[in-house]
Amino acid sequence: MILYIHGFGSSAFSIKAKLLKKYFGDTNIFIPSLPYIPNLAIDTLEQIIKIFPNIQIIGSSLGGYYANYLANKYNLKAVLINPAMNPDVTLKKAVPLGISYYDNSRHDFHQSYLDELRYFKVDKPNLKNIYLFVQGGDEVLNPNDSLNYFKGGNILFEKGGNHGFKNFETKLEIIQKFFNQV
Repeated sequence: MILYIHGFGSSAFSIKAKLLKKYFGDTNIFIPSLPYIPNLAIDTLEQIIKIFPNIQIIGSSLGGYYANYLANKYNLKAVLINPAMNPDVTLKKAVPLGISYYDNSRHDFHQSYLDELRYFKVDKPNLKNIYLFVQGGDEVLNPNDSLNYFKGGNILFEKGGNHGFKNFETKLEIIQKFFNQV
Protein backbone atom coordinates (compact mmCIF):
# COMPACT_ATOMS: atom_id res chain seq x y z
CA MET A 1 0.00 0.00 0.00
CA ILE A 2 1.19 3.50 -0.82
CA LEU A 3 0.28 6.72 0.99
CA TYR A 4 0.48 9.94 -1.03
CA ILE A 5 0.82 13.15 0.98
CA HIS A 6 -0.05 16.29 -0.97
CA GLY A 7 1.49 19.70 -0.46
CA PHE A 8 0.20 22.84 1.24
CA GLY A 9 -3.11 23.99 -0.21
CA SER A 10 -3.40 20.90 -2.38
CA SER A 11 -5.75 17.91 -2.11
CA ALA A 12 -6.45 14.34 -3.15
CA PHE A 13 -7.62 15.78 -6.47
CA SER A 14 -4.25 17.18 -7.56
CA ILE A 15 -2.58 16.27 -10.84
CA LYS A 16 0.05 14.09 -9.11
CA ALA A 17 -2.63 12.33 -7.08
CA LYS A 18 -4.57 11.48 -10.24
CA LEU A 19 -1.42 10.23 -11.98
CA LEU A 20 -0.52 8.05 -8.99
CA LYS A 21 -4.03 6.55 -8.81
CA LYS A 22 -3.94 5.76 -12.51
CA TYR A 23 -0.49 4.14 -12.32
CA PHE A 24 -0.74 2.23 -9.02
CA GLY A 25 -4.50 1.60 -9.03
CA ASP A 26 -7.20 2.87 -6.67
CA THR A 27 -6.87 -0.11 -4.32
CA ASN A 28 -3.08 0.23 -3.93
CA ILE A 29 -2.82 3.88 -2.97
CA PHE A 30 -4.35 5.94 -0.19
CA ILE A 31 -4.64 9.69 -0.86
CA PRO A 32 -6.32 11.68 1.91
CA SER A 33 -7.14 15.36 1.61
CA LEU A 34 -5.37 16.63 4.69
CA PRO A 35 -6.22 19.50 7.03
CA TYR A 36 -3.92 22.51 6.82
CA ILE A 37 -3.26 22.40 10.58
CA PRO A 38 0.04 20.47 10.94
CA ASN A 39 -0.79 18.57 14.15
CA LEU A 40 -4.10 17.39 12.68
CA ALA A 41 -2.46 16.40 9.39
CA ILE A 42 0.21 14.32 11.15
CA ASP A 43 -2.40 12.73 13.42
CA THR A 44 -4.42 11.71 10.35
CA LEU A 45 -1.33 10.26 8.65
CA GLU A 46 -0.24 8.38 11.77
CA GLN A 47 -3.70 6.80 12.06
CA ILE A 48 -3.36 5.56 8.47
CA ILE A 49 0.11 4.16 9.22
CA LYS A 50 -1.27 2.30 12.25
CA ILE A 51 -3.82 0.61 9.98
CA PHE A 52 -1.22 -0.11 7.26
CA PRO A 53 2.10 -0.48 9.15
CA ASN A 54 4.09 -1.51 6.03
CA ILE A 55 2.83 1.39 3.94
CA GLN A 56 5.23 3.25 1.65
CA ILE A 57 5.02 7.02 1.32
CA ILE A 58 5.20 9.57 -1.46
CA GLY A 59 5.16 13.20 -0.39
CA SER A 60 5.26 16.40 -2.38
CA SER A 61 6.40 19.80 -1.05
CA LEU A 62 4.96 20.10 2.48
CA GLY A 63 3.86 16.49 2.04
CA GLY A 64 7.53 15.65 1.48
CA TYR A 65 8.38 17.29 4.78
CA TYR A 66 5.70 15.21 6.52
CA ALA A 67 6.82 12.07 4.64
CA ASN A 68 10.41 12.51 5.83
CA TYR A 69 9.22 12.82 9.43
CA LEU A 70 6.97 9.75 9.18
CA ALA A 71 9.52 7.64 7.27
CA ASN A 72 12.08 8.29 9.98
CA LYS A 73 9.69 7.79 12.90
CA TYR A 74 8.23 4.52 11.55
CA ASN A 75 11.21 3.24 9.50
CA LEU A 76 9.28 3.39 6.22
CA LYS A 77 10.37 3.95 2.63
CA ALA A 78 9.50 7.34 1.17
CA VAL A 79 9.84 9.24 -2.09
CA LEU A 80 10.06 12.99 -1.55
CA ILE A 81 9.18 15.28 -4.46
CA ASN A 82 10.61 18.81 -4.21
CA PRO A 83 10.13 18.63 -0.43
CA ALA A 84 9.76 21.66 1.79
CA MET A 85 12.76 21.59 4.09
CA ASN A 86 11.90 24.66 6.18
CA PRO A 87 8.12 25.07 5.91
CA ASP A 88 8.02 27.13 9.09
CA VAL A 89 9.91 29.77 7.07
CA THR A 90 8.53 29.30 3.56
CA LEU A 91 4.90 29.27 4.71
CA LYS A 92 5.17 32.58 6.58
CA LYS A 93 3.63 34.14 3.48
CA ALA A 94 0.46 32.06 4.12
CA VAL A 95 -0.18 33.86 7.44
CA PRO A 96 -2.95 35.01 8.04
CA LEU A 97 -4.75 33.45 5.02
CA GLY A 98 -3.80 30.24 3.28
CA ILE A 99 -5.26 29.17 -0.06
CA SER A 100 -6.82 25.95 -1.25
CA TYR A 101 -5.79 25.23 -4.83
CA TYR A 102 -8.77 22.89 -5.16
CA ASP A 103 -11.33 25.72 -5.16
CA ASN A 104 -9.24 28.87 -4.55
CA SER A 105 -10.91 29.37 -1.16
CA ARG A 106 -9.04 30.98 1.73
CA HIS A 107 -8.64 29.72 5.28
CA ASP A 108 -7.12 31.09 8.46
CA PHE A 109 -3.47 30.15 8.80
CA HIS A 110 -1.88 31.14 12.10
CA GLN A 111 1.68 31.70 13.29
CA SER A 112 1.09 28.87 15.75
CA TYR A 113 0.89 26.43 12.80
CA LEU A 114 4.41 27.45 11.79
CA ASP A 115 5.49 26.64 15.33
CA GLU A 116 3.82 23.21 15.05
CA LEU A 117 5.78 22.49 11.86
CA ARG A 118 9.10 22.86 13.69
CA TYR A 119 8.24 19.84 15.85
CA PHE A 120 8.30 17.55 12.79
CA LYS A 121 11.79 18.51 11.66
CA VAL A 122 14.15 15.53 11.33
CA ASP A 123 17.76 16.23 12.32
CA LYS A 124 19.29 13.26 10.52
CA PRO A 125 17.32 11.38 7.85
CA ASN A 126 17.52 7.64 7.29
CA LEU A 127 19.02 7.94 3.79
CA LYS A 128 18.54 4.29 2.82
CA ASN A 129 14.75 4.69 3.12
CA ILE A 130 14.47 7.96 1.18
CA TYR A 131 14.50 8.68 -2.55
CA LEU A 132 14.65 12.40 -3.26
CA PHE A 133 13.22 13.81 -6.51
CA VAL A 134 14.27 17.41 -7.15
CA GLN A 135 14.00 19.74 -10.11
CA GLY A 136 16.38 22.68 -10.24
CA GLY A 137 13.73 24.97 -11.70
CA ASP A 138 11.56 24.81 -8.57
CA GLU A 139 10.17 28.35 -8.35
CA VAL A 140 8.80 27.92 -4.80
CA LEU A 141 11.58 26.20 -2.83
CA ASN A 142 15.37 26.28 -3.03
CA PRO A 143 16.42 22.89 -4.46
CA ASN A 144 19.82 23.16 -2.74
CA ASP A 145 18.16 22.89 0.67
CA SER A 146 16.98 19.33 0.02
CA LEU A 147 20.02 18.35 -2.08
CA ASN A 148 22.35 19.28 0.79
CA TYR A 149 20.16 17.71 3.48
CA PHE A 150 19.90 14.35 1.66
CA LYS A 151 23.47 14.36 0.31
CA GLY A 152 24.78 10.82 -0.02
CA GLY A 153 21.30 9.34 -0.42
CA ASN A 154 19.17 8.27 -3.37
CA ILE A 155 18.68 11.41 -5.45
CA LEU A 156 17.08 12.04 -8.80
CA PHE A 157 18.01 15.60 -9.81
CA GLU A 158 16.91 17.26 -13.02
CA LYS A 159 17.82 20.70 -14.27
CA GLY A 160 14.85 22.83 -15.19
CA GLY A 161 11.39 21.68 -14.30
CA ASN A 162 9.25 23.34 -11.66
CA HIS A 163 7.78 22.96 -8.18
CA GLY A 164 5.02 20.66 -9.45
CA PHE A 165 7.74 18.38 -10.90
CA LYS A 166 7.41 18.59 -14.66
CA ASN A 167 6.94 15.21 -16.41
CA PHE A 168 6.24 13.48 -13.10
CA GLU A 169 4.38 10.71 -14.94
CA THR A 170 7.69 9.56 -16.47
CA LYS A 171 9.10 8.86 -12.98
CA LEU A 172 6.42 6.48 -11.72
CA GLU A 173 8.31 3.36 -12.76
CA ILE A 174 11.38 4.59 -10.82
CA ILE A 175 9.19 5.00 -7.73
CA GLN A 176 7.75 1.53 -8.14
CA LYS A 177 11.22 -0.03 -8.47
CA PHE A 178 12.43 1.79 -5.35
CA PHE A 179 9.45 0.53 -3.36
CA ASN A 180 9.98 -3.03 -4.64
CA GLN A 181 13.63 -3.14 -3.48
CA VAL A 182 14.18 -5.22 -0.36
